[in-house]
Amino acid sequence: MKNLSNLAEAREVNAEEHWAKKGRVDLYLYRKRPTGAGTLPLLFLVHGSSFSGRTGYDLQVPERSGYSMMDVFAGLGFDVWTMDHEGYGRSGSGGGNSDIASGVADLEAALEVIEKQTGQTACAFYGQSSGAIRAAAFAAANRKKAIKLALAAFVWTGEGSPTLAKRRERLEEWRSNNTRPVDAAFFHGMFTRDGTGYHDPAVPEAIAAAERLFGGTVPTGTYLDMCANLPLVDPLKISCPVLMIRGEFDGIAGEDDLIAFFSALPNKDKQFAFLPGQAHATQLGLNRWRFFHLLHGFLTMPDRKEV
Repeated sequence: MKNLSNLAEAREVNAEEHWAKKGRVDLYLYRKRPTGAGTLPLLFLVHGSSFSGRTGYDLQVPERSGYSMMDVFAGLGFDVWTMDHEGYGRSGSGGGNSDIASGVADLEAALEVIEKQTGQTACAFYGQSSGAIRAAAFAAANRKKAIKLALAAFVWTGEGSPTLAKRRERLEEWRSNNTRPVDAAFFHGMFTRDGTGYHDPAVPEAIAAAERLFGGTVPTGTYLDMCANLPLVDPLKISCPVLMIRGEFDGIAGEDDLIAFFSALPNKDKQFAFLPGQAHATQLGLNRWRFFHLLHGFLTMPDRKEV
């Protein structure tokens, strides 16, 4: 882990902002890559339900290091992109609730920009929580645009999820409102609901500070989808190599649910990993470098040779 950290931190990283268009909605894209680099493998990071792309994947925590997943993988030689889905962060909104289907359309718009900027037509994708559902749904609908797919804290049917069972008690609230409030107490709750000791308390504080810029609300669409509309992804339609990751203490991603999805994936080029000492927010936990190591191995594994 230390060697990977040293390698990731050895390169200077450059940041860029871009914009995509989905109908009349402006969508914010953010890119990090090694300074002066040419063509590199693309990695697209898909955010979840409760905070925007840069907050989740480029988090700057005071007096801490290694919380920007974008910096880590740019330092490891990737051209790393993320976006704010409709209604999140810096992106605009057409007035909807930014559900999973909307997220797929967002990613399709983003890929058009990435192709113009890089000349490449396909990415490796990583998604966490509802971001994993977005990424998997995109890969199922756009097979030629997903080279590899890594899913952390994914939910297929929702069976065996105590957090989703609790969340369904507020189903009518999600149905009747396109946005929901988020604040510092909410973000701290995200990191304590699965137990204590798996995160640095400075992390939710940094998330709250970053998200405070965006008005204190996020869309309800993914909450509604995860409570009432699962399953949203057909594993038989995913053809690329897949890595599935579950944190040991994750209260949303049920173990049996994930294994059933994994078993149904038709491409045998697939991996399933449990991460001890991790809860739901995989890339922001105390053991995040173990996760980075795992994902890096998957992304850099040589392609299999055909007989």
